[in-house]
Amino acid sequence: MKPLLISRYTASSCIGNGVDATRAALADGRSGLRHCDFETVELDTWIGRIKALDDVMLSPALAEYDCRNNRLALLGLSQDGFIDAAIDAVRRYGAKRVAVLLGTSTSGILDTELAYRRRNPVSGALPPEFHYRGSHNVFSVAEFVRHAVGAGGPAWVISTACSSSAKVFASAARLFDAGLIDAAVVGGVDSLCLTTLYGFNSLELVSPEPCRPFDPDRAGISIGEAAAFALLERAPAHPPAEAILLSGYGESSDAHHMSSPHPEGLGARLAMEQALTRAGLGPADIDYINLHGTGTPSNDDAEGAAVSRLFGSATPASSTKGATGHTLGAAGGLEAVFCALALSEGLIPGSPGTRSLDPGIDIAYRQAPQRAALRHVLSNSLGFGGTNCSLVLSRAEGRAR
Repeated sequence: MKPLLISRYTASSCIGNGVDATRAALADGRSGLRHCDFETVELDTWIGRIKALDDVMLSPALAEYDCRNNRLALLGLSQDGFIDAAIDAVRRYGAKRVAVLLGTSTSGILDTELAYRRRNPVSGALPPEFHYRGSHNVFSVAEFVRHAVGAGGPAWVISTACSSSAKVFASAARLFDAGLIDAAVVGGVDSLCLTTLYGFNSLELVSPEPCRPFDPDRAGISIGEAAAFALLERAPAHPPAEAILLSGYGESSDAHHMSSPHPEGLGARLAMEQALTRAGLGPADIDYINLHGTGTPSNDDAEGAAVSRLFGSATPASSTKGATGHTLGAAGGLEAVFCALALSEGLIPGSPGTRSLDPGIDIAYRQAPQRAALRHVLSNSLGFGGTNCSLVLSRAEGRAR
């Protein structure tokens, strides 16, 4: 594929809002997880809650979009001059040439959960101020962001669980190839709600302590929330050496089981192989792998097996879920930003919470952050039920060589 320029990117999560705070937390190996204190939830687990989100308010003109998820989207858009960069892209290319493609898993479902508490005791009707279209509706976040930046091109939301906001990069690349767009706002927004916390608890997948990816004593996930955005444009013929490029993507759907991955990670391996092929690279060209690494026994085993078979045991790899928690539909976009930061800073993130590596997983796992010269990195997002996506990001100078 023709590489795409990632001209601007930003992320907001429990480790910080914006790239400066995120960069500092990754470099320090710091976690933002805290014992669950969200809403009325009574679970012995840890979460990645964004405290600053409590102070975000939408203007009256956007009242119909008011929900936790869209407030999180606004918080994310407001960092690092991202919203101004997106508006400028609309000005330069024209509204209809700028796409908005986002991922989420539950959108604004929290508003529906809260509305059900206020149902009319006689009729059962939901309160009149509840707006399904602007909150719970999965497309709500894309419609909100379109309004915020003035884009009028293709717009959709992908909801394939944990791979959602990685797959939007692939969707954007296809729109560029088809000549339909000149820029795309991509990424993901997912916010805490009762459905995910109690739902994953019912599956016995939440950890009673901060998650410990690839640790022999890992006990499940820590759920987090995040907003991550990237602005994609066509790469110039001779981009600056430090420019960050989307150089490959791969997608697969192994459909092995409704909730469990293929034990040998066949779907994950297929996605990684496709991403490498599109990037014109081999396994030896990848300098760092951001693993999906949720901290559940079966998922880490399967991903570890796939990575080991494809890359061997020499390529540095880590999971950042111990820092942010699993941000579900936003995870792919968030970790793409982490990979962009890794390339720009020469930084391999560590794995907060992981105390030792599972001896049955033969990969070069990094528990602590370390400095390294990086040219190409790969990020895995492996969705519930086997919907997988891998992205390859590169420094422009690495592509030139």
